[in-house]
Amino acid sequence: MRERFACRACETVAQPPAPFHVTPRGLFGPQFLAQLLFEKFGQHQPLNRQAERYAREGVDISLSTLADQVGACAAALAPLHRLIAGHVLGAGRLHGDDTTVPVLAKGKTDTGRLWTYVRDDRPHGGLVPPAALFHYSRDRRAEHPVRHLEGYAGILQADAYAGYNALFRGDRLPAPMIRALCWAHARRKFFELADVGGQARRRRGSPVISPIAVEAVQRIDALFDIDRAILSKPAAERQAARQELSLPLVTDLGTWLRGQRAAMARHNPVAAACDYLLKDWPAFTTFLNDGHICLTNNSAERALRGVALGRKAWLFAGSDRGGDRAAFMYSLIVTAKLNGIDPQAWLADVLARIADMPQARLGELLPWNWQLTGATPALAQAA
Repeated sequence: MRERFACRACETVAQPPAPFHVTPRGLFGPQFLAQLLFEKFGQHQPLNRQAERYAREGVDISLSTLADQVGACAAALAPLHRLIAGHVLGAGRLHGDDTTVPVLAKGKTDTGRLWTYVRDDRPHGGLVPPAALFHYSRDRRAEHPVRHLEGYAGILQADAYAGYNALFRGDRLPAPMIRALCWAHARRKFFELADVGGQARRRRGSPVISPIAVEAVQRIDALFDIDRAILSKPAAERQAARQELSLPLVTDLGTWLRGQRAAMARHNPVAAACDYLLKDWPAFTTFLNDGHICLTNNSAERALRGVALGRKAWLFAGSDRGGDRAAFMYSLIVTAKLNGIDPQAWLADVLARIADMPQARLGELLPWNWQLTGATPALAQAA
């Protein structure tokens, strides 16, 4: 309600401006909307459970109203999401990974995918803020990472998924990407064959431990020890240390693996673990010549951890549009966490300010700048 006043003397009509609404014609303030978004995508509480909780507290809000508010908030935050996407794709090196997400279908659920691309330069002493970009797709076809990284030419750290192969072709435009594979994935395959406790849980009877797998784990662990010692060092120092310390170990490991593999039967489980390393040996050894490359793809796997935990609570995405909104919100929330920011406090402040923020100053609302510009004292203290 906005009262209008008229002056009898000069007949001037005055009316106060309309109050700010975060969402068009919305009744909810930024604090409630931030709580709604963070509980759904950060704390894995589906909207129906939130609606039931509000009803028990005497506030009756329909599920469709809450879903509409999520969509309206995504539209309001879209300019900020575009800035984060541009920041991520401006990196010289990306961590890439994907995980399954059930999607509601007729009489069943389909297996969709959430993809993530993470920019994190902190392992080699980089000062550029970290950020994460998520995408959703209904399947895992190779066309999706090709579309996500169209126009990007840099280093991609990922697993050995064949869907990335088109990104490394020599005729790719603007340039072929550089492939760097994850040693944690390679070590895991040997570790499972050398893990007494794990095999005892999976097998009936006495576990069978492979001495070759045990030695492979020990050899790879030596590489990890070297990289831990040079963590956060400048890229040039990391490259020099790897050439001096890691290169001899990697060369010896490759020779040893080929010798062991030649004496194994085709169906030996250890042979499969050896083949995983040897068939892409150049991509596994790329880290020796570039100090910017990490030994593992753990940055991307950490970004997906919330999805893996959350899908046990929310069970499935309701539609492709729901999957897209999930990817959108995960991009914002995970980026805030990577920068040490409380996502809920940040979202509340951004939703309150973004409508009045000039386009040229939107960067002030990015998580890595938000602490510098501040918000209200209460929000800054909460963060």
